[in-house]
Amino acid sequence: MIIWAARTTAGVGLGALTAIAEVLYVLLSAPLLVLPTTRKGVWRGARELAEVERGRLLQFFDNYNDDDYDGRRALQYLVPRALVGLLGLGVWACLGAGVVAAVFYAKQLVTGRAPGGQGEGTAAAWILVAALATIAVFLCWQGMAGVAELDRRLARRFFTPSHRTLLERRMSFLASTRAEVVEAVNGERRRIERALHDGVQQRLVALGVLLGRARRTGDTELVRQAHEEVQEALRELREVSWNVYPIALDDGGLDAALESLAERAAIPVEVRYRLFMSPSLALSTVIYFVVSESVTNAAKHSGATRITIDVSYEGLKIVVEIADDGSGGAWVARTGGLSGLARRVAAADGEFTVDSPAGGPTVVRAVLPCG
Repeated sequence: MIIWAARTTAGVGLGALTAIAEVLYVLLSAPLLVLPTTRKGVWRGARELAEVERGRLLQFFDNYNDDDYDGRRALQYLVPRALVGLLGLGVWACLGAGVVAAVFYAKQLVTGRAPGGQGEGTAAAWILVAALATIAVFLCWQGMAGVAELDRRLARRFFTPSHRTLLERRMSFLASTRAEVVEAVNGERRRIERALHDGVQQRLVALGVLLGRARRTGDTELVRQAHEEVQEALRELREVSWNVYPIALDDGGLDAALESLAERAAIPVEVRYRLFMSPSLALSTVIYFVVSESVTNAAKHSGATRITIDVSYEGLKIVVEIADDGSGGAWVARTGGLSGLARRVAAADGEFTVDSPAGGPTVVRAVLPCG
């Protein structure tokens, strides 16, 4: 408590000193706002002074404020801030005057020259001095606390983005994520088309050729090969359908879908599923495809021998981490699979990161709001 009070008092005192510089700056720079050539310089200087205030508030009041503001807003902040600082200077002046008066009167009492401080009146005079000093300390402290609170409120008012700014940013974010969703959907369509064209379709063409030869020659070996081609085509077609939408999400939920994915993976996959409530179907779909694409990339490109999938809560968000022991160096290319995952996660108001130093390991992390 004493340390906190001392920090607050020191912070108000330092703010009183900076207020003098701010008053001088506002008065001297105000005429320069008329000229467009000097206006930007005035705003730049105002921002530098505002940054000093942000540092003071953080250092002495543990009050963090965003630095997302421009020079115009900084100059608007300095005007009331200077007045609050001068108010703090007045409180400090009252405190100093009180201390000087108390010391002077106490000295007078000790030497016996204070009025009413002789003989039997000395004890009463000391009691009166102690009572007045207590009241003065209380009033000064209330003044310090009040100035500190005004400082905090002014910082929140001018350093925090306005409601209009927040709405504009939200609209811009929604517009960009909408474009990303469209691009992600188109990317999924292209991927499915390639899988059908290069996989299933080629299998069916080969199957037709084998059946034609078997029909002409009656060779049972060709019939056996045709049967194997049918089985392989069915497997690839099932894989494509899973990439379009995993039916296990409807049947058993996200946990079952991830376990099925782990069983079908080419390398050992460990699933740590620690959600006590199943997410919504839309969110489960996003999580599944993040895991599926990450596992596929690790199996194909990283040379990993083991993959770990961790799905858990972090506050009010769901955290999905896919880690492998591969060679690392994964690059989130603009047109790559990881880029598509980033767009898919952004469309769900989530955050997507990839930590993949050279030599590994690679950790793909998605943080999504519960839904």
